[in-house]
Amino acid sequence: MKWKLIFSLSLFGLAMAFATISLIPEKIEPVFWLVIFIICAYVIAKRAGGSYFLHGFMVSIINCIWITGAHVYFYATYVANHVSAAEMSKNFPPYFQQHPHRAMLIMGPFFGIAFGLILGLFSFIASKLVKKGE
Repeated sequence: MKWKLIFSLSLFGLAMAFATISLIPEKIEPVFWLVIFIICAYVIAKRAGGSYFLHGFMVSIINCIWITGAHVYFYATYVANHVSAAEMSKNFPPYFQQHPHRAMLIMGPFFGIAFGLILGLFSFIASKLVKKGE
């Protein structure tokens, strides 16, 4: 595992963690993530030297830490700019409705795993399409 590569690529997630709080509207956020996933998959395919799926998966796991932390810390600003997140929290059990930060802390890793599977798949596919090299 190339941890320096994984950490470096996770900085996209750190940037998005702060950008999604108030700069990037939730309607176009998926486009940014798609571009980031394609870039990450390409870089992983070029530089990982193996275990492509696992490298992509771990980038998303670290991204999940950055994003969950930023969204929990700036919760009020985040939900003010992401109506769907506020609406979704209305369907939570009563305890989590009273403590939405905790709900985010619990749900964050599940999103990280889900997106990790996607980025891992992108990375694996890119490894079959991209010419390897440093």
